[in-house]
Amino acid sequence: MTDTPDSDILLMLKDPAQRDKGFLKLMDLYKEPVYWHIRRLVLSHEDAQDILQETFIKVYRHANSFRGDCKFYTWLYRIATNECSRHFRINKKKMNASSSMIEDMANKVSGNGIENSNSILFKFQQAVLQLPEKQKIVFNLRYYDELSYKDISQILNTTVNTLKTNYHYASEKIKKHLIENA
Repeated sequence: MTDTPDSDILLMLKDPAQRDKGFLKLMDLYKEPVYWHIRRLVLSHEDAQDILQETFIKVYRHANSFRGDCKFYTWLYRIATNECSRHFRINKKKMNASSSMIEDMANKVSGNGIENSNSILFKFQQAVLQLPEKQKIVFNLRYYDELSYKDISQILNTTVNTLKTNYHYASEKIKKHLIENA
């Protein structure tokens, strides 16, 4: 293992005597970026906090099962993304129509209304919210988290070409939405 913060953290997590110290280092390093990855997908602060907590609990419980097939942070993002997908599946039953879900999420993005938010940013976020789940996840990982297609492919367990296609379609849908709502 190379001498990186991730490998140091992983070694600590696997050592019972240093497990808690390693977990605190993990939280210090990844709490904020993973929170924002989750938050951009689920929008609600409360939901993002719950999913973040579940993500770190799973990492803590399953650190010994990390095989090293991918980078540690991609494994962490995979867990967070899977937790977001689980959240979507559970809450899909609670949401009626797709349009009401988008309207509800758009209201969360805008805060206290469109008049209080940057119009272009609002329209951009609205377009992202309307993407199918897979495209939304790929777009967020690539655009906001600036992850490579290789890393995203490890997180989502899919091919780079499929990801590029999803990102392209997502970008085109966003552009179309922005043009139509200009």
